[in-house]
Amino acid sequence: MKGETKEEILEFLNSWGNVTLAKTLEIKFTDIDLDNETLTATMPVQPKVHQPFGILHGGASCVLAETLGSSLSNIFIDSSKYYGVGTNINSNHLKSKKEGIVTATARFIRKGKTMHVSEIEIRDEKGDLINHTTMTNNILNR
Repeated sequence: MKGETKEEILEFLNSWGNVTLAKTLEIKFTDIDLDNETLTATMPVQPKVHQPFGILHGGASCVLAETLGSSLSNIFIDSSKYYGVGTNINSNHLKSKKEGIVTATARFIRKGKTMHVSEIEIRDEKGDLINHTTMTNNILNR
């Protein structure tokens, strides 16, 4: 996807796939910084992403984090030759959230030729850290 504008990349990401888990959870890509190689998205916290105690389900946080981590890798590789797939995720749920919107930002910790490691921070509207995730993607030949 390199070489495209920020707007084109965000439009592509938000329309990618017809019926996906990211769409079910209403994940929306909101920003990409091509120079610093970061990607940001939001997800509403509402009953469909709650666990039985009425707070954000850790699995929903993992879906948001993995969606960003995988997308980040696939944006910054030559998609005509390679694709990135998640192979490991480690997620720490640090604070509960009942409603509102969470914002996640992914950035590379390491960007190699065959492996990417990223970190994803999920924050609430006040900027409080809700979740910290690290993710590994293998970069595979098409």
